[in-house]
Amino acid sequence: MADRLDLPGTPRLLLDGIGTTELAVSVREALRTRGRQPLLVAAEGFWRPAGERFTHGREDWQEFRDSWLNAGALRREVLDAVMGPKPTWLPALWDVARDRSARLTALPVPDRAVVIVHGVFLLGRELPAELVAHVALSPAALSRRGVPGWQLAAFATYDDQVRPSELCDVLVRAEDPLRPAVRWP
Repeated sequence: MADRLDLPGTPRLLLDGIGTTELAVSVREALRTRGRQPLLVAAEGFWRPAGERFTHGREDWQEFRDSWLNAGALRREVLDAVMGPKPTWLPALWDVARDRSARLTALPVPDRAVVIVHGVFLLGRELPAELVAHVALSPAALSRRGVPGWQLAAFATYDDQVRPSELCDVLVRAEDPLRPAVRWP
């Protein structure tokens, strides 16, 4: 995947799905060996405050899928900002664990940077990227990975309605995390 990001400017990679943190770290290391400066952004750092996320309860799967991520802020503070006249990026907007502002300042984008955003439910939100990868898992694999039962409907409807495996550039079937199957276009 890292070789596909050897583009001019600051390419943006979206890694969508469960298990993308590990994938992001692996891509980051591969990019570093190619002389690139990877900027890792966890989508969770752009979740909304708990008071907004839990408006309909802590286990509302529709809110989890559709509203927890502040996609506008992620786009504005990271994905569009790295392409601006004075490129900057914000590593996180919200500290979910403490439920307060992350209080970070925008950082300048280094030369030869690549932005890697990883998290769930990133597709279908018109987030700009030069490369999009989706990690697909069956309901059984999601359960084995520790996804709570109340969230399973969110993943099922995401697959049915958004169709991430059709929107992505790279599809990773990861039923067995040690032996993922990768489909390139």
